[in-house]
Amino acid sequence: MDTNDVRVFTIAVVAGSLAAAARRLGVTPMAASRSLTSLETGLGVRLLHRTTRSLSLTAEGETFLPFAQALVENEEEALARLRPDADGASGMLRMTTSVAFGLKFVAPLVPELLEKNPELRIVLDLSDAHPDLISSGMDLAIRIARLRDSSMIAQKLADSPRILVAAPDYVERHGLPASVDSLIDHQCLPLAGGTHWTFVAGGGEKHVRLASRFSSSSIEGCRSVCLAGGGIALLSAWNVTEDLAAGHLVRISLGDGTPEPLGIWAVYPTNKLLLPKVRVLVSALRASLAAHEAFQTRTERPPSMA
Repeated sequence: MDTNDVRVFTIAVVAGSLAAAARRLGVTPMAASRSLTSLETGLGVRLLHRTTRSLSLTAEGETFLPFAQALVENEEEALARLRPDADGASGMLRMTTSVAFGLKFVAPLVPELLEKNPELRIVLDLSDAHPDLISSGMDLAIRIARLRDSSMIAQKLADSPRILVAAPDYVERHGLPASVDSLIDHQCLPLAGGTHWTFVAGGGEKHVRLASRFSSSSIEGCRSVCLAGGGIALLSAWNVTEDLAAGHLVRISLGDGTPEPLGIWAVYPTNKLLLPKVRVLVSALRASLAAHEAFQTRTERPPSMA
């Protein structure tokens, strides 16, 4: 079985046609068709239903597809091990991150990454859930969490301080909490399943249990309800920079504690080499986060007095 024939099959499935696969691979449509025919002949099964305008997987094609993708990616990984300093990135990069972070920081990087790396393909899973990287076949996850720094499993890209925020309308109707304990008297907006928020207080940690009437599976749901005046949300500072600047939200400071700080981490499956396709994205993301942090520092610095 020729790996090049397998590659034509996997790309055709993603691209939606053999002609599109041929363009991506830089071959003629006839050559792509011959590769697919050769693969099907060798396997003794039909993998794709083909018409002049579209294609679809047969039952055998659906069964074979994940093995075909693994075969192509294993070849790419083997070549990367043999040529670790090769320029450019190639292959399919599968990554997962939260909806808010992915839309703000990852998606804007994609056009330039694809432009600079013509052989690179990216699948971005936006979810506030945390899928298992190995079983889901992910190459990379970006987590905003409290993790130990480990060069083997995870790398910290930046700090992610969190702040309490509320809409001016909510503050006008309900006032501001003065202490960590006083949050119990307010409408707080946690993630689904969250029963408490953690604060740094007096050199230790303090947990406040939430009696919430609303929660969301996505942090963007909490932010949206907060913007609508529904309560107090605990959000990453990068997620509300524009909301604060526009006056849509106000920052809440408590007298006896600050929200537990988190970090932004690149997390890798332990059984995979850090391939060029992963390195180029992580490098671009690190630079983007550094630029955003510098912007925040400039905007938060009080103006000098003449």
